[in-house]
Amino acid sequence: MQRRRSLRPYAVYGVIALFLAIFLVVPVAEVILVAFQDAHTGAVTVVNFQDFFANGLFRESFFNSLYVACVSVVIASAFALPLAYFTSRFNFSGSVLIQTLSFIPLLMPPFIGAIAMQLLLGANGSVNLLLRQHFGFTIPFMEGLNGVILVDSIHYFPFILINLAASLANIDRSMEEAAQSLGSSGLRLFRRIVFPLSMPGFVAGASLVFVKVFDDLGTPLLLNVTKLLPVQAYLRVTSIGITDPMGYVISCILVAFSVFAMWVAFLGMRGKDYATVQRGGGGLAKRNLGPMESAACYAVVLLILVIVLAPHAWLLLLSFATVWSFSVLPSAYTFAHYHSAFTTAIGFILNTVLYAGLAALIDVLIGTAIAYLGQRTEIRFRKWLDHVASAALAIPGVVIGIGYLRAFNSVEMPFSDQSMATWWGVLVVALSVRRLPYALRSCVAGLQQIPVSLEEASQNLGATSFRTILRIVAPLMSGALAAAFVTSFATAAVELSATLMLVSRDADAPISYGIYLFMQTVSGRGSGAALGIIAVLIVGIATFVSHRLLAGARSRVA
Repeated sequence: MQRRRSLRPYAVYGVIALFLAIFLVVPVAEVILVAFQDAHTGAVTVVNFQDFFANGLFRESFFNSLYVACVSVVIASAFALPLAYFTSRFNFSGSVLIQTLSFIPLLMPPFIGAIAMQLLLGANGSVNLLLRQHFGFTIPFMEGLNGVILVDSIHYFPFILINLAASLANIDRSMEEAAQSLGSSGLRLFRRIVFPLSMPGFVAGASLVFVKVFDDLGTPLLLNVTKLLPVQAYLRVTSIGITDPMGYVISCILVAFSVFAMWVAFLGMRGKDYATVQRGGGGLAKRNLGPMESAACYAVVLLILVIVLAPHAWLLLLSFATVWSFSVLPSAYTFAHYHSAFTTAIGFILNTVLYAGLAALIDVLIGTAIAYLGQRTEIRFRKWLDHVASAALAIPGVVIGIGYLRAFNSVEMPFSDQSMATWWGVLVVALSVRRLPYALRSCVAGLQQIPVSLEEASQNLGATSFRTILRIVAPLMSGALAAAFVTSFATAAVELSATLMLVSRDADAPISYGIYLFMQTVSGRGSGAALGIIAVLIVGIATFVSHRLLAGARSRVA
């Protein structure tokens, strides 16, 4: 009996390792292998990469992707830096509300807000109509790459804000006071002391924004911008087929740059000392603002908030609009789009609940098992499960989709002629693999808060390891497990990249795919916007519940 108990962790380890190997390692390895494989002889070669860079369209797409990602980081930083610094440095009312509102763009995936941004800032959008009417000129906010940059910058800038605000909160205020006593103040103080000490948070957020923008597929597709690497990979595979090597070459480049961005962030931090004298030294010393300073800060903050929250407002207007063409605001309003969303498009919503729910359940089970194996057992190589699962964060959704098509296209489902790659269950697995890192971090954090002595006491009283986990560990982790479930559910519900690759028929499509379909036509944009608002509400409610559950779990453990 004792031997069986001792073998159980190894069996769990083997099952999880097999799952990650089949649904993460093998598909990505297939993509990389095909990229370096001669299509005729099967020999290892770099000729596919030579063909890629010899093609003018691919070269342009490559440099466009780099340009879009880099400029998006700059613009996102321009949004995040003032908000993080002002709310951390100065005393003025509404700072908590400002930070809360600043995180709202993360609730709406960028592809949902792309059409709303066109209605607001497009060639015939509200802003340009006013400019043309009153001043006789327009500004190409959304023309070509500009549109992708603006939409992605607005959506992803909270990543920089979150990390930068955390770094500013950990700066030892004695360092700032020492610099002030030596005569440093204002911009010089920020440039020489504050910003360098907050660099770890800024680099972490900036590298994440770079990766997210570089890999974004949905936004350029909806804006009809095709000369970007993720779009080219999608078009090559969907139009030419899974045997075309260029789709795999592009996917390999996407993975390489995702890893490269993280590596650059690591190199930027290595060898530099950002430690403060006192751990969590209380953050920057806040000071009161004068009337003119306060007015200037509020003006900057309000301008940023108006820009980053405008897509939500215009998406809401579009969801109620009957006719909206060449006018600043809709000509009339209706609830018909929501009626359509809950009748003709109800299948998209139900599929989303099913797929995201199953994916989140898989993530919680696997995340809990990996966390327990890593922290409560002495199995050799146990940390590798955590490393491999977390690596999914650096794999773009379009790469996962292409890898699944390549790996499972020839595998037939039992009792059916359907390919496994087109089965809706594979989409659930893809969503779970994509969101596993988020659930894993919550599970690890939850387990770290549980004293090992409680488990040891349970086992000393005769309880088996499984009974201890079921009766002691799981209840104490309930808040973290619920938060992991909700986080995975919310993010999987609006996944588009992998969904576009793996959905074979509309009846199996989730809400993100339905929004994409509706947004392809002018007549369907109202219903698409209504579905978008529903998706935003799903993510928003799930995020709120997740934060409340985590806060409750921490208070119970404390």
